[in-house]
Amino acid sequence: MGDSRSWQLSGLHLQGVPVTGQDLIGQRIKTIRRQRGLSQAQLAHPELSDSYVSLIESGKRTPTAAVLELLAAKLDCSLTYLINGVTAEQMQDLELGLGYATMALNNGEVSEARRRYAELLEDGSLAGLTGLRQQAEYGYALASEACGDLDEAITVLCRLRESATEPLPAERAIAVAIALSRCYRDRGDLADAVRVGEEAIMGPARPARPAWNDDLVELGATLLAAYTVRHDMLRARQFAGELLSAAEMLGTPRATVAACWNAAMVAERTGRGEEALVLGERALAIQSETGEPRNLARLRLALAILRSRVRPAEAETCRGLFLRSEQELTETFGSAVDRARCAIELAKVEMVLGNPDQALVYARKAGDLVQDRPRALRADAQLLLGNALLLLGQVEQAAAELAAAEDLLASAPATGEVAEGWLTAATALERLDDGEASVTAYQRALACVGL
Repeated sequence: MGDSRSWQLSGLHLQGVPVTGQDLIGQRIKTIRRQRGLSQAQLAHPELSDSYVSLIESGKRTPTAAVLELLAAKLDCSLTYLINGVTAEQMQDLELGLGYATMALNNGEVSEARRRYAELLEDGSLAGLTGLRQQAEYGYALASEACGDLDEAITVLCRLRESATEPLPAERAIAVAIALSRCYRDRGDLADAVRVGEEAIMGPARPARPAWNDDLVELGATLLAAYTVRHDMLRARQFAGELLSAAEMLGTPRATVAACWNAAMVAERTGRGEEALVLGERALAIQSETGEPRNLARLRLALAILRSRVRPAEAETCRGLFLRSEQELTETFGSAVDRARCAIELAKVEMVLGNPDQALVYARKAGDLVQDRPRALRADAQLLLGNALLLLGQVEQAAAELAAAEDLLASAPATGEVAEGWLTAATALERLDDGEASVTAYQRALACVGL
């Protein structure tokens, strides 16, 4: 909630051709003119002077959109080829390829999306198409993140953000900052997660208060999550209030949902569970009226998880909420990660209700969904498997699943989520009478939160 993950396809812009591309445009004009057997004077006559054509070909003059259209007609070639070095047919294929990759990413087919984006970037056809290449790199980074390869995602996002020769448009720069801050947070690099968010919101001049819009509120929501994970709760609580005020001022559904949801997370972490539920329910109500069904299903799942933490005695009610979320995620083709999280929560609530056999079914379902997903999520599924098997008396199988979970946790970033995993592992290992391993798990849990 509050994470911007998509861009519109960049069309062809005739105005504002980058100065760095003028040499290439001039070279293309010169090459095609010679292929057509024309002199500069013949190409120029009667509308232009031959000296002007010479300056264009040498990269010393920037042709207007009208001049480019005229030269394309005279040279009998497409305007897209003169500007970008690709034909209209190639441009159509590239945009179609990007569309398919984006569709795969949005549908949760993250490995397929990553492959498609990588193929587009390796092809080389995007070299002269700054907007489309930036979109492909951003999509590749998001797909890498979803596959659990945070290092690769961060490398690509940093390259996009730090390019001096091809700076990102404002909206895209914010989307990249959101993704980069989120990736740093999930990798456990909380100082970098905060730095990226603060730099993008405040800017180099660091004004007292930014000029809020929907994009910046979503970025602020990501920054707020980084404060929360870093346990900087005083700053998080202050900033949550600022975000809520900004959303109230804007009055837009997108800003209100992002601010309310992330403020709810802060409220829950600071012991104000009922206030957190009120904020979360407000976010869900607005999303229900204006939001896309898949995001609505994701938010409903998140609110059900929040309710299960705030009101643990309402396990039966929470199970009903999780079952509804499961149905909505199936109907809206929710991602494998979201469906796995839902299965994990169903397994947890079945454990609370004393149904380890049913918990085992959901835990296995979650495990099947997260084979190539982030390690912390896979560890969660393994821990549930181990605990369910332990309750069913299948001790050897339980020990094997717990050992697999330990391996995953050991290689995962040191975050609060991983700390909770180590605590769960420690409790289970203690029940297995493996005191030494249990103590080690407790120590690792403390290390994850800096203790």
